[in-house]
Amino acid sequence: MSFDIDATLQRGERAIPCRFTAPAGITALVGPSGVGKSSVLEAIAGLLRPTAGRILVGGTVLYDSAAGVDLPPEARACGMVFQDLRLFPHRRVRENLTYGEMLAPAERRFLSLDEAAAFLDIAPLLGRRPRTLSGGEAQRVAIGRALLSGPRFLLMDEPLTALDDARREAIILVIERIRDQLALPILLVSHDRVDVARLADQVVELRP
Repeated sequence: MSFDIDATLQRGERAIPCRFTAPAGITALVGPSGVGKSSVLEAIAGLLRPTAGRILVGGTVLYDSAAGVDLPPEARACGMVFQDLRLFPHRRVRENLTYGEMLAPAERRFLSLDEAAAFLDIAPLLGRRPRTLSGGEAQRVAIGRALLSGPRFLLMDEPLTALDDARREAIILVIERIRDQLALPILLVSHDRVDVARLADQVVELRP
């Protein structure tokens, strides 16, 4: 499954041209701060509408300004892991995970709650609230919620930011397992060249 992006995004008064093709595996989006890396993920997820262009993932047209196609986020079969995670603070881990599961049509579900909890080693956390979790634990819960939404691909915005070395290594192993065992294409944003060199099968550099 490939990412085929040829679109122009708008942030304030600045136009962000974005054009790349990336095959299956893990693709890292890199570039200086403010260049628009997170905006690209939001556009693919349907959270930011381009001003023009075309977005295809796995041959499916998600957005095409010329053809008048703009699929809503829920129709894009995309799992999004935000930099700030966006877990529901008033819901326990189990409820955060089942929220993702409720978003998935039955035909797209490939993991049960118990399977996802085992895969991510978060079963002991199911009764806890997000505020009691470490950064690495919260990251795994956010990934679990995305996986339970039955995605065809994952978008991850700075998934390794603000983690200590041990927790960073644990999340790297999770991302590699998702690629190798679940065979989900992953497009991730990172500013760390060491992480990119370790994880990425291909690198796309955005320039100002």
